[in-house]
Amino acid sequence: MNDMKGPRYTYRHIWNISFPILVSLVMEQLIGMTDTAFLGRVGEVELGASAIAGVYYMVIFMVGFGFSIGAQIVIGSRNGSRDYGEVGRVFYHGVYFLLALALVVVIVSELVSPWLMAQMVSSSQVTDASVSYVRWRIPGLFFAFVTAMFRAFYIGTMQTKTLTLNSMAMVASNVLFNWMLIFGKAGFPALGIAGAAIGSTLAEGVSLLFFVIYTFIHTDRKRYALNRLARFDFALLRRMFSVSGWTMIQSFVSVLTWFIFFLYVEHLGERSLAVSNIVRAVSGVLWMVVAAFASTTNTLVSNLMGEGRTDYVERVIRRVLTLTYAITVTICILFILFPKSVIAIYTDIPELIGTTVPSMIVMVTSYLLTVPAQIYFQAVSGTGDTKTAFRLELIALMVYMVFCTIVIAWVQANVAICWVGEHVYSLSLALLAMRYIVSGRWKGHSRIAVHSA
Repeated sequence: MNDMKGPRYTYRHIWNISFPILVSLVMEQLIGMTDTAFLGRVGEVELGASAIAGVYYMVIFMVGFGFSIGAQIVIGSRNGSRDYGEVGRVFYHGVYFLLALALVVVIVSELVSPWLMAQMVSSSQVTDASVSYVRWRIPGLFFAFVTAMFRAFYIGTMQTKTLTLNSMAMVASNVLFNWMLIFGKAGFPALGIAGAAIGSTLAEGVSLLFFVIYTFIHTDRKRYALNRLARFDFALLRRMFSVSGWTMIQSFVSVLTWFIFFLYVEHLGERSLAVSNIVRAVSGVLWMVVAAFASTTNTLVSNLMGEGRTDYVERVIRRVLTLTYAITVTICILFILFPKSVIAIYTDIPELIGTTVPSMIVMVTSYLLTVPAQIYFQAVSGTGDTKTAFRLELIALMVYMVFCTIVIAWVQANVAICWVGEHVYSLSLALLAMRYIVSGRWKGHSRIAVHSA
């Protein structure tokens, strides 16, 4: 058995796993930056609509992505226990389920989304632009869901280097497609916000194609039973749901509250919505750092659970926290010192830049709480106790929604005050998740059980 002082689970080991995930998230964040930067030069209506439609898409996407997070936990546990053949079976059953889910979502969205947008958004211009985006973006779920399972496989087995190359291909294609389709370059018509949606969907297709080719050429498919399609086993899928079902619900509810936040802000006016969309994009720069290390925490904990090395979990968490804070605090300081330079990346409208500064500074300071909240929360999920993880986040989200309802919907406070909700949410989640890990109630047994009967 390896000791913590050995080659595994050291700062270097944690960094070697986290860095490729971080780079892939940086690349993927450039997709959102590209959409926002391009549409910020089309108009405020398009910029605001991309916020509503983008988060609406994320609410739906996170249902499938949440399932893949649960599958990642299971894969990590099987990898830790060296049950490699089961990894492939879990992967293929995740693909089967998510493709079926994508089909249902695309059909339902086409029937329901226009009506929903009309009911939720007060501006008819924003409604029309949002519907246009959603109509072209939702079909990309066929690509995005399967790509999520490939990510789950590579992160769960701690082979994260491929994520960097994949994301580079995805970003390059997204920038090219957006440039051509939003502004009408290279002989294509100028499609505006619809072009952004089409470009992102095509980029998802490129990402999936990359994963398929890379896996076929470079991955030991026989070792992980990826060299042949797994025979469908409903009992295995049901056992996967004991972990993935809760991460699906948790991911959906988490992003749903984010969507409600933007709906509340939309009623404050198109300028407030445009400000919040820029702040959301800036937040993504910090979020990708936290998300990379949080994902690493999740897979390290799940691997440790599979190996039966629960005594090392809290030490790993502390090391991840140290690395995450070192990077995040540095970026926060730079953003606070040069706010207008950062905001100018996303829009060239002077009045909008000045209005956005206070909200951005409020958001940036919230990351001092976001770091421990997400690291400890993903540690809880990594133990396999995803039901408890869901309960903890549900409590934090309820506190967050009470704040948003009072401050935004009732008081209709300045948009900068609205972003204090991020502090409220992160503080609540951090206290709950840290209390659970420190209690040690998760030790002594693993809930990650998907072995064949």
